Amino acid sequence: MLFKQQAWLRQKLLVLGSLAVGSLLYLVARVGSLDRLQPICPIESRFGARSQAEFPLRALQFKRGLLHEFRKGNSSKEQVHLHDLVQQLPKAIIIGVRKGGTRALLEMLNLHPAVVKASQEIHFFDNDENYAKGIDWYRKKMPFSYPQQITIEKSPAYFITEEVPERIYKMNSSIKLLIIVREPTTRAISDYTQVLEGKERKNKTYYKFEKLAIDPNTCEVNTKYKAVRTSIYTKHLERWLKYFPIEQFHIVDGDRLITEPLPELQLVEKFLNLPPRISQYNLYFNATRGFYCLRFNIIFNKCLAGSKGRIHPEVDPSVITKLRKFFHPFNQKFYQITGRILNWP
Repeated sequence: MLFKQQAWLRQKLLVLGSLAVGSLLYLVARVGSLDRLQPICPIESRFGARSQAEFPLRALQFKRGLLHEFRKGNSSKEQVHLHDLVQQLPKAIIIGVRKGGTRALLEMLNLHPAVVKASQEIHFFDNDENYAKGIDWYRKKMPFSYPQQITIEKSPAYFITEEVPERIYKMNSSIKLLIIVREPTTRAISDYTQVLEGKERKNKTYYKFEKLAIDPNTCEVNTKYKAVRTSIYTKHLERWLKYFPIEQFHIVDGDRLITEPLPELQLVEKFLNLPPRISQYNLYFNATRGFYCLRFNIIFNKCLAGSKGRIHPEVDPSVITKLRKFFHPFNQKFYQITGRILNWP
């Protein structure tokens, strides 16, 4: 009996010992790989008095993890204060354009360790009810971040809403403004496709794109159709230029962001005065999705939601030709104002 108990005890100790050694080896490998992976990111002088401090990316990810725990109620306010996290008003806003690639741009910029994104569209400046709640309400909708980081939010409706430029100017007259655009006809069809999908989910019928985009009485482009009106970029931009100089805007080529994202992101880094940190390592092409996905590190990858990159319905080629001819003079003026030549057809 005693011999059996001793044998059983030895077996249990052997199993526990193996588990302990295995766990130790896993932790060593995990920490070692993270330390090798993460570069040091110097935050440059525009971010304040502590600008020369250096923050490892792993430390920044820890801060974001701590914030997540705080929001779940697993971390005290004292812990958040201890780690210098604050809620800041955005120093840059992606103001549009709807279906231009605003979500993709925001997620890709979030790869940068000096950038913290507001995950949801807040609609503060374009929604009268939200705007009436005041700037403190808006600030509390922002994520926690280091004082040296910049917060970015995106609400595509800002670009086309008349009251927004003045409201943003009153908050911060020197704010940086990002506009991501696509070829206007393609963007209009993408806009239509999103609305069509929503109708189909509710088992509702919807007009064909051609019937909405072309006025049946005049056979001319229907500028009352919102998807067409939104694509007249220069009309909306002129309203913004009453409040902000063109130097405070950066135009992102949404079509190029799909096929060749890194050069576009590098231009945005430069515009925001950020040290270059986003590299080809952070972007990999997913052949199944047909889009670039994001690689934060060897453990965490992310692709955009399945609703992105919807297949567009077939559109009458003559309607596409008519729309492109209509948009052409507006596009030329847009190039002239912004200095960004996009060579749309």
